[in-house]
Amino acid sequence: MPTIYDCSVDADLLTGMRLARQAISRGELVVLPTDTVYGLAADAFDAAAVQRLLDAKGRTRQSPPPVLVKGPETLAALAESVPSLVQPLIDEFWPGGLTVILRAQPSLMWDLGETRGTVALRQPSNHLVLELLEETGPLAVSSANLTGKPAATTAAQAAQMLGEAVSVYLDGGEAGTAYEQRPGANSGSTIVDATGADDGVLRIVRHGVISDDDIRRVAGSDVVV
Repeated sequence: MPTIYDCSVDADLLTGMRLARQAISRGELVVLPTDTVYGLAADAFDAAAVQRLLDAKGRTRQSPPPVLVKGPETLAALAESVPSLVQPLIDEFWPGGLTVILRAQPSLMWDLGETRGTVALRQPSNHLVLELLEETGPLAVSSANLTGKPAATTAAQAAQMLGEAVSVYLDGGEAGTAYEQRPGANSGSTIVDATGADDGVLRIVRHGVISDDDIRRVAGSDVVV
């Protein structure tokens, strides 16, 4: 079993982060804490690494992973455009538990799976992930679990499911504690499909840690649940 690095311990933090950066650069997988659940991460621009991520979870290319970015400036570089209807959501909920699906910049040289020309983007609020993103660039990240199993909220839970498929496990404590767990809501980020935003329509496709009411409060009434 790969070592789990306790990021509350300075020595483990320095070693774990260094090894995580190296693993990402080699096309390997890393488990890391986010502000919602633990994530399974790979270099978004390494097609073989992204496929390794999908294989580790038991997912097909029909379920492409979202991409974590360090901030709105990276969003603007990866998306074809940022509709005016979307900007208030970014301003309100980034960094945090909001993932936005947009049309991807067509010139990007990457392969996340069968995306149909879209990309799901999020800026997390966890400081460890943001620090790693500064070093690695955008990361393809999906919840750190086997498909069909509950998302891991600790590094140990992720390791039990993913084992040797992952090179480095970063333990940042229990994930998701900053958000209220509402009945019927997913413990991951709320996902809003904004590909119809130019026509004035936003669609909530996953009910996550940000409530539907909060999305409507910021975006207005043109939100389809």
